[in-house]
Amino acid sequence: MKIKRLNKIIENMTRHNLEQMIISNPASIFYLTGKWIESGERMLVLYINAKGQWKLIINELFPLEEPGLEKLVYNDKEDPVKILAAILEDKKLGIDKTWPSHFLIRLMELKKSISFVNGSTIVDEVRMIKDEEEIKLMKEASAINDKVMAEAIELVKEGYEERKLCKLLSDIYEKYDTYSCSFYPLIAYGPNAAEPHHSSDSTMIKNGDSVILDIGGFTNGYCSDMTRTVFYKEVSHEAEKVYNLVLQANRRAIEAVKAGVKLSQIDMAARQVIENAGYGKYFTHRTGHNIGVEVHEFPDVSSVSHLEAKPGMIFSIEPGIYLPGKLGVRIEDLVLVTESGCEVLNSYSKELQII
Repeated sequence: MKIKRLNKIIENMTRHNLEQMIISNPASIFYLTGKWIESGERMLVLYINAKGQWKLIINELFPLEEPGLEKLVYNDKEDPVKILAAILEDKKLGIDKTWPSHFLIRLMELKKSISFVNGSTIVDEVRMIKDEEEIKLMKEASAINDKVMAEAIELVKEGYEERKLCKLLSDIYEKYDTYSCSFYPLIAYGPNAAEPHHSSDSTMIKNGDSVILDIGGFTNGYCSDMTRTVFYKEVSHEAEKVYNLVLQANRRAIEAVKAGVKLSQIDMAARQVIENAGYGKYFTHRTGHNIGVEVHEFPDVSSVSHLEAKPGMIFSIEPGIYLPGKLGVRIEDLVLVTESGCEVLNSYSKELQII
C-alpha cells in the first residue's frame, strides 16, 4: 500500500466530514496499491474509513498479494455487495463516480439506514497533486513521447493513410518499453484536422495539408499526451497565420501558469490571443486537463474552472483553431506547476515545420 497517499485520502475525508467511503476506479486503486486490476463485470471495491482502516473486496480470480492490505475475497457464487454491506457503519458513505449503478442500487436495498454521497472529489483532490515519484514517472513518460513524436512525423513523409499511421505508432512506443497508448492516437490530415476529435480513417495526405498528431503513451502506469501540427510539402498564408496564432496562445498560457493563478485565467490567457485575432469561434474546446494515472483527470483548465494552480499539478496546455472544410491546428504541451512558475515536460520543437 502507498501509505502516504492513503493517509492523504483519510485527511481529506476528515476535511469533508466523511467517515467512510469506497473506491472502485481501477486507476485510483492503482494509485493507492501500485497494482492495476481490471476486474471487468466483477465487483472490485476498496473500503476506507476515517479511523485508518481499509479493506479490498476482490474476486478470487484476481490474486493480489500486497503487504498491509486486508482482503475480503469472494467467488462467483457469492454476493460481493453483501460482503461490503456487512462491514459498513450506519453512517454516510462516499461512493466514487465509476461504481456501476447495479452495485449501488443493490447496496441501497441492503443498507437503507445509510445515506450516500458522491465521494469522488476526495480522491480527485489528492490525485491532482503529484508526489515526487509521480513527477519522475511523468517526466520519463513525456521524454519518451518526444521521441515517438519525432519518429511519427518522419513517417508522415511516407504518405500513410491516417489510420495506418495510428497503428504504426504502437510499434514505435514498444521500442521505448511503452506497451499501450494512453488514448487512441489522433492523426488528422487537411480538412479532417478541423475536427478536434477526428477519428482517424483512410484519408491520404495531400500537398498543403495541415497534419495534427495528438499522441500519448502509458508508461509505467502514467500517461503522456502531446500534440504537434506540421504541414505537408507547403503551407498557405492563412495556415501559417493560424499556426502562429495557436503557438502564441500556447506560449501565453504557459507564461500564465503560476501557483495561485486560477485555471480559468490560464484558459483566458490562451483564448484572448485567438479571440483578439478574430478566430474566437474556432477555438471550440477548453485549454487543458489534468493528467496522471489517467489521461483526463480532475480538474480541467477551462473558463469555468476557478480552482487555483498548485505546485505538483500537471496539466495540458492545448489551444487550437479549427476552420471547417479547410484545416486545423493544435499545439499541446504538459506543464508541471512549480513554486516559481511551471516546467514544460515536452521538448519536441513547436516551430512551424513543412515536411
